[in-house]
Amino acid sequence: MYSISRNVKHASSLKSLSAISSRGVANARDNFKYLVGTYVRPDIEFTHGEGVHLYDSDGREYLDFAAGIAVNALGHSHPAWVKTVNEYSSKLVHVSNLFHTQPAAQLAKSLVEHSFADKVFFCNSGTEANEAAIKFARKWAHVNYPNHQKNKVVSFSGGFHGRTMGALSITPNPNYQDAFRPLIGNVHTADFNNTETLSQHIDSQTCAAVVEPIQGESGVTPARDEFLVALRKICDEKNVLLVFDEVQCGLGRTGRLWGHESDTIDVKPDIMTLAKPLAGGLPIGAVLVTDAVSSTIKPGDHGSTFSGGPLVCAAAQTTFDIINSDTFLSNVRANGEYLVNGLESLRAKYPDLVSQVRGRGLMMGMVLTCPVADVVTKARGNGVLVISAGPNVLRMLPPLIVEKKHIDHALEVIDNALAAQDLSGAYKWGKSVPDRFQVQ
Repeated sequence: MYSISRNVKHASSLKSLSAISSRGVANARDNFKYLVGTYVRPDIEFTHGEGVHLYDSDGREYLDFAAGIAVNALGHSHPAWVKTVNEYSSKLVHVSNLFHTQPAAQLAKSLVEHSFADKVFFCNSGTEANEAAIKFARKWAHVNYPNHQKNKVVSFSGGFHGRTMGALSITPNPNYQDAFRPLIGNVHTADFNNTETLSQHIDSQTCAAVVEPIQGESGVTPARDEFLVALRKICDEKNVLLVFDEVQCGLGRTGRLWGHESDTIDVKPDIMTLAKPLAGGLPIGAVLVTDAVSSTIKPGDHGSTFSGGPLVCAAAQTTFDIINSDTFLSNVRANGEYLVNGLESLRAKYPDLVSQVRGRGLMMGMVLTCPVADVVTKARGNGVLVISAGPNVLRMLPPLIVEKKHIDHALEVIDNALAAQDLSGAYKWGKSVPDRFQVQ
């Protein structure tokens, strides 16, 4: 049922883990009761990882097709990343933003030189990045249109931008929002991928439109080319800042450096938020902005004690330098195409279970006609970690270093999980998902 690593360098750790298990891992797991219950977790305790694999406290090996929700882009314990972290952990970890350090300045330079942006603000997470984007947009409007009450923020159905109050306010899902109202005001929701209704929401009172080029949490849904083109056009017409949330889809995940990059269109934002993969597993967020935006931001307008620390930024620089390579990104595109082909084969094999395959690069979703939870559980039980995106979408976010042999193994396990679901005939919905299970 599980694959135990046969690699010699894991032997001693597995032996010690087995000893721990025999002495009573259950007692150690009693410590979990001290955590606030904001997550539903399976009864697995991971202890270490290497490459595309994770290992639990019972010595079981798992192929990681979740990558910490698109965070571990270089997999686990990448040698270059480990070297950088070891170096800075013994040299300089934190000085606060009262002082300069070279890693933050160098990382900002790298991000600017390889994007639309002129300046960068660092923070600690994706939700913090989106909070900053909202504040920067409103400050930009306040400075440039002081008498126009230009403070409306437009986000889009199905979007997810975080759980802090500002980011939550532009995440139009009542399941997340209702218990925490009142949220920040003057936030409007437009229809994602609907060009015809943009003018109903984006007007001269709007300061920002915030969108994910590929929506992650609600089902791995790419924005259509014509939608992004129309969105950029109306933002220009109404003097509105276009904000791309690339927290999940950015930095190589699609096989391009940025999630909005395409062979077919050339649409650039005014602000872009990054986070998950940027520091290879350490907490970081970044807000990339044009000079038109940054020139309105003054000392005291925003800040963060921990952001831009030398250790985290050095780790991010190493991560960025590895990913920002034509060879690396070409390999992501090739493996993404290989994964898509495999998933499409499964769709053809299970036409009553799989209605659609969508995504880009190594950010893929398989839309099911049954609840996804059982498929996730069965795959995990057979040593492959996949996650959900909504109630009926199987989401795959492997490390960007994944190889075709790993994809083959994941597809085999997913195939078996679908076969078990198909044979059981349980929970089938047909081609449409019941309203009570639709993502809001």
